[in-house]
Amino acid sequence: MESQFVEQKVAELVPEAEIEVEGADCDFSVTVISEHFQGMTKVKRQQLVLSGFSDYLATGELHALTVKAFTMDEWNNKTNGLVQLSL
Repeated sequence: MESQFVEQKVAELVPEAEIEVEGADCDFSVTVISEHFQGMTKVKRQQLVLSGFSDYLATGELHALTVKAFTMDEWNNKTNGLVQLSL
């Protein structure tokens, strides 16, 4: 599996999000920043992103997907506004 595929799939699930994918082959970590997450728990955010990958996880084509999901305010507070995703 390619990182571009993972990014595209996340973009379908969370439109207008800033997305950064790290990893290769079948093990990825994705950081997603979107106002769509406003009012959602961390678990619900992760479930939303992971919902698009259940078939790939079931078949083993994707072994692991770590999801870090933030609103823009949360991301800015976490990084003090100094870090931007490299898109």
